[in-house]
Amino acid sequence: MELGTDTELVTELVPGMATGLVTGMDLLADVLAVSGVRGTLGARIEAGEAWGVRWAENADAVFYAVGAGTAWLGLPGEPPRQLMPGDVVLLPTGTAHSLSGEPAASVSSCDLTDAETARNEGGVLRFGSGPVRTHVLAASYEHDPAVSTQVLTLLPGVVHIRADKGGNCLDDTVRLLSRELAHPRIGTAVVLNSLIDILLVQLLRVWLATAPDPSRPSWLGALRDALMAQALTKLHQQPARAWTTELLAAELAVSRATLSRRFLAVVGQSPGAYLTQWRMDLAARRLRDTDDSLESIAHSVGYTSVYAFSRAFSRDRSQPPGRYRAGIRDHVRDHVRDRDLDGARPPR
Repeated sequence: MELGTDTELVTELVPGMATGLVTGMDLLADVLAVSGVRGTLGARIEAGEAWGVRWAENADAVFYAVGAGTAWLGLPGEPPRQLMPGDVVLLPTGTAHSLSGEPAASVSSCDLTDAETARNEGGVLRFGSGPVRTHVLAASYEHDPAVSTQVLTLLPGVVHIRADKGGNCLDDTVRLLSRELAHPRIGTAVVLNSLIDILLVQLLRVWLATAPDPSRPSWLGALRDALMAQALTKLHQQPARAWTTELLAAELAVSRATLSRRFLAVVGQSPGAYLTQWRMDLAARRLRDTDDSLESIAHSVGYTSVYAFSRAFSRDRSQPPGRYRAGIRDHVRDHVRDRDLDGARPPR
């Protein structure tokens, strides 16, 4: 039986259709692109003595890089965590937290108006008294909620890369950010946001190389397993192919039983379940972002009929593709309207 469906599939890629973004083994780049992860530089924090600020929960992931001095990160239910010069930290789910100059410092809520102004203008948030001792760069990362295959939501609650573990790559990128901020020129906003995206990839590289095995399986585990990386790459490169477990195993030169066992242990799903999820992610994006016909989208993700595609999509998203397209577009229009009214960024 073919993977990802209980109906007929096209047997080859349909020319011109979306097929994912993998080149070689770059699964991470593919999922980051399809899941719409996008970074934005936040405010620069400059702090003196006796300072502490509390941040409410954020829908986006939150990132900090300590350029000079030290800071203490406070998280609910955890002891304060010291951040040293050169450290970077990511809060993948944007959990509520505090930053302070001392572990027991008094903290107060940040003025949201000042923070929004500083972020939009590339400005500075100043805390504490006396001369500046601590410099911190802040950023945020949003992702596309229409996509089920994510990166940020699979990470632990806090990813802390210490300066001595991050190597030169993270430090060099933070220095580039600091220089661009100190001497803005034409196109600075584009440069800054591109560097923020680079920082995330560099952080993930270090984390994947140094973190213990994950407590729960996910596609991220494939990035540290050569066989699973090859398997997922083939599915991403040709999502419309009429894959079966036997065919995929043959291309990987392993037995069907070995592939099924390893896939479940590392990824946490069967090959067919993962392929269906990926196909539905690709389809959901095209339904929202294009006016392509349902027939075109169905063929691009491996279905020979709109009926078969609609049944699979309805099972995955709890509504047929036509209704999903109308609803998600209404949702996007509402957020664009809200952004125009209050100046806030719309969610992806």
